[in-house]
Amino acid sequence: MLWRPMRETDLDEVAALADLVFPGHHEDRRFFAERLRLGPATCFVLRDPEDRLEGYLVAYFWRLGVVPPLNAPTGTTSGAPDCVYIHDLALTPEASGRGLATAILRELSDRALARGVSRLALVSVNASAAFWERSGFSGDSWGDAMLDKRSAYGEDARYMVRDLRVGGRAEATVTITN
Repeated sequence: MLWRPMRETDLDEVAALADLVFPGHHEDRRFFAERLRLGPATCFVLRDPEDRLEGYLVAYFWRLGVVPPLNAPTGTTSGAPDCVYIHDLALTPEASGRGLATAILRELSDRALARGVSRLALVSVNASAAFWERSGFSGDSWGDAMLDKRSAYGEDARYMVRDLRVGGRAEATVTITN
């Protein structure tokens, strides 16, 4: 299985996989398209040798502490981006547990650092906080400006941040194909 940059032609499959992996957090294809336009260098798909979609990562440069809405236009933030926001990371059961998430997080970290951004941020959902903690993320502070969005993400949602200057890098490597 290989990660490659996400393309517009991947979005129907990405939206379908998102519905399977995040059943309580449906997002229309058009919002995946918007996020791909925000992060063409930070959105990826994982394909098996038969070209079946096995996973995806949607991420974009953003502002720390600003939580994008679900199933709505992302819009823009004021000021220069100071983090890469991981909107979704999803793998099929067949791809899980093989180091593929760690590998793409390393690639994402490298791309963030190359642009002078040293933090990744996300909202963990579906009891995924333990995975993100193992991946170097911490925190669960929801600032006042974010509280209105927390309910859309679910009861167990946690806002988490990883400082790429602390704790080194993930050990897995990734090959990105075109």
